[in-house]
Amino acid sequence: MGGLKSNHLQKLKKLSEKRLKGDFLITSDLARTICDVSSEIGRQVGLLIDRNGHITHTIVGNDHSIEIPYLDRLRTSDMRLRGLRLVHTHLKDEPLSVEDLTDMVLLRLDYITAISIDPEGFPKYFYSSHINPDVNSDQLWIIQERKFPGQMKEGILEEIQTLESSLFRYKDNLKAAQKQNRAFIVGVYLQNKKGRTPESSMAELRELCRTAGIYVVDSFFQKRNTLDASTVLGKGKIQEIILKAIQKEVELLVFDIDLTPSQAKKISDFSDLKVIDRTQLILDIFARNAKSRDGKLQVELAQLKYLKGRLSELDDNMSRLTGGIGGRGPGETKFEIGKRKVEDKISRLEKELRALKKRRELNRKQRKRNEIPVVGIVGYTNAGKSTLLNSLTNSNVLSEDKLFATLDPTTRRIRFPEEREIIISDTVGFIHDLPPDLSNAFKATLEELGDADLLLHVIDASNPDYKDQMNAVEKILASLDLLDIPKINVFNKIDRCPAEVVAVPEKEALCVSALDRTGLDNLLELIEKSIWSGKDYQRDFASSTEP
Repeated sequence: MGGLKSNHLQKLKKLSEKRLKGDFLITSDLARTICDVSSEIGRQVGLLIDRNGHITHTIVGNDHSIEIPYLDRLRTSDMRLRGLRLVHTHLKDEPLSVEDLTDMVLLRLDYITAISIDPEGFPKYFYSSHINPDVNSDQLWIIQERKFPGQMKEGILEEIQTLESSLFRYKDNLKAAQKQNRAFIVGVYLQNKKGRTPESSMAELRELCRTAGIYVVDSFFQKRNTLDASTVLGKGKIQEIILKAIQKEVELLVFDIDLTPSQAKKISDFSDLKVIDRTQLILDIFARNAKSRDGKLQVELAQLKYLKGRLSELDDNMSRLTGGIGGRGPGETKFEIGKRKVEDKISRLEKELRALKKRRELNRKQRKRNEIPVVGIVGYTNAGKSTLLNSLTNSNVLSEDKLFATLDPTTRRIRFPEEREIIISDTVGFIHDLPPDLSNAFKATLEELGDADLLLHVIDASNPDYKDQMNAVEKILASLDLLDIPKINVFNKIDRCPAEVVAVPEKEALCVSALDRTGLDNLLELIEKSIWSGKDYQRDFASSTEP
């Protein structure tokens, strides 16, 4: 409020001490007071009023706008709206601006009103608006007809309660699974980048959300020549998405790219929505599904490495937690202490994982001494690897129609005629652009594949993007130097494929259904021949022979 005279400051102070009497949007005497002060100082003046009539904030802006102060972003669970209404002045006879209306939606205000001032400094017109309770409407707000001061009547609280009841009704009509963890998924893709289509990438993100227990309300994607350095999509598009998210009672924005810390913060600053990226989503799924000590340690290590680069200064005033008497110097900030703790824990986890790695190496050496052949199952996530393991070994390993349902390596034995047996091992599923920290963490587990005598590459034949998925798996196998190991491509889920796709000559493709056990006898025969006949049964499928 710099530059204001003492009498103006006195008037503003008295405003903040007032309490509205009656069920009015604003009383006539209070409206005249703020118009008088606003006219004298040549600036907009605003009041934030709660439902009990108390003025919680007195705001002074410039000649064309006001800046609403930071409000507690956590709303109580029994209130769809914030419980505050904003009444402010407009120095000219102009209606509510788009900025006014946007602030109302973003902050979930009960009501917003602009009072235009006549040349004598008195209220001229009242322009009001509230959030549209019809969440399926393209219009986010309802603008009322302008009113003269004499037309302002009691009943504002009843109107707000009716509005809130309509919003409650929408949430009550939703199914239980649709009420929690509601999200918009957002993708942005470069025009000149080759690879998967935006549609297939967004479909995979939707599946990741389903696996994580997130209900996807809607999706948005955009093609751009370059990414916006600040908000990825640009401020206008982000604001449009956030406004729709608030209207649809959405809590999360999930991005199909890795956001920089500054981008995530900038986007979340627009509203109280939680913003996560693809890596965070995958990390959450891994943390949820890891069961073994090894798996949990690897996930925790990946999470800490991801967090390390995103630690920010939590104390705006650079407060020091150490130092002072007996400790000269500035000491450590919260940021420095937090970073040091994370680094210490990373070192501790890496040491523990190295010990587990040595233990796995001993187990592998023991298997080699026993000369038991090892067959490793690899493939894209949700291709049916665990189901295939269960069907081949009559086991009951967890298998679900979700991404990364199984993270921990599972080993079983299969006995063949002539007292011969093999060890068959299921591994973590692969995925496009696996986060580097996760990829490095799980390389220790995947190193066991290096001792495999044969690899079964399980492919989801029912997925229209199976070629891209095959290429993604091949790239990961190449990064692990596993391409020299004999490999059988197993096209799974033929029970979900059209008949013309399944009708492929057996010599050109091995098609199975792990679920109903179709083709498993042929697979076992190929495994046996590949291991004990000395022949290389690695398949090279041209595009013309792929199912």
